[in-house]
Amino acid sequence: MNIEQFTDKPEIILTGDRATGPLHLGHYIGSLKQRVALQSVHDQTILVADMQGLTDNAHNPSKVSSNILNVVADYLAVGIDPIKTTICLQSQLPALAELTMYYSNLVTIARLERNPTVKSEIQNKGFERSIPAGFLTYPISQAADISAFNATLVPVGDDQLPMLEQTNEIVRKVNSLAGKTVLNECRPLLSKASRLPSTDGKNKMSKTMGNAINLGSSEKEISVAVKSMYTDPNHLKIEDSGCVEGNVVFTYLDAFHSDKNYVGQLKEHYQRGGLGDGTTKKILEECLQDMLRPIRERRAEYLNDKAQLVDILAKGSQVSREKTEKVLFDVKDIFGLNIL
Repeated sequence: MNIEQFTDKPEIILTGDRATGPLHLGHYIGSLKQRVALQSVHDQTILVADMQGLTDNAHNPSKVSSNILNVVADYLAVGIDPIKTTICLQSQLPALAELTMYYSNLVTIARLERNPTVKSEIQNKGFERSIPAGFLTYPISQAADISAFNATLVPVGDDQLPMLEQTNEIVRKVNSLAGKTVLNECRPLLSKASRLPSTDGKNKMSKTMGNAINLGSSEKEISVAVKSMYTDPNHLKIEDSGCVEGNVVFTYLDAFHSDKNYVGQLKEHYQRGGLGDGTTKKILEECLQDMLRPIRERRAEYLNDKAQLVDILAKGSQVSREKTEKVLFDVKDIFGLNIL
């Protein structure tokens, strides 16, 4: 499902990010631009997921706490309006943890271990059998987040589709216990943008792998990142024909350059020979510098007024606390726990 299919119909949208580092170009093209477009039409909440950030960072909690306001500043810098979009902090919503506990009784360990996203992350992080319990139960926590807002639409990458499938399994079990529909099943909203590769072309862009261009990157950091980008290793001379598939520079030009016809001409020139990697990288750098400069400047302004960021989080969390407590009451009722 894409954005054009539903923009005239109000939806309840929940999205968010773990507070484990500043946001980068992958977040921008994959999700943040969508959130800005959605906020004028839909009931949108963005959750800063600090508790989920601890599932693999409990040994270094400052990595999470020190990045909460960085993430909020990134949101505001790209154009997310706290008047139109509710921005809240996961740890300030007690209903989420309580719902996670109730839902955990409806899910088996075997089902959690079969989740393809969890299996992949366990392998990538090298946990083997030393898996933090909080990390293994991440899908249950995510189900609590989504259902606590009764979200109908969740913007995700395709790697997160198994998480939404598991969320809907839990929702159906809760509704079955109730004998009626209490919680909404959610639908995914996939970005039209392909997943942005890292600058080295080996992985997807990641906060933890250090292969990303952050939204707050300095001019020098952007320049260094672009100059190091993976291109066609067989394009040894300018006059050689080059390959644009898998060439990170052209992937980024496709994603971020405003003149698609011009990018198409560059591709044709590169493929027939006579266009050097240095030239294409210079074009990309100018594009990214122009795009990120105002974002970086706004971000710095917001971080200079951290009291404002805290206030935005506090107000959004209060609104969200009231919403989630209502859903918690309904779920507790299903389990027969509203006796006091």
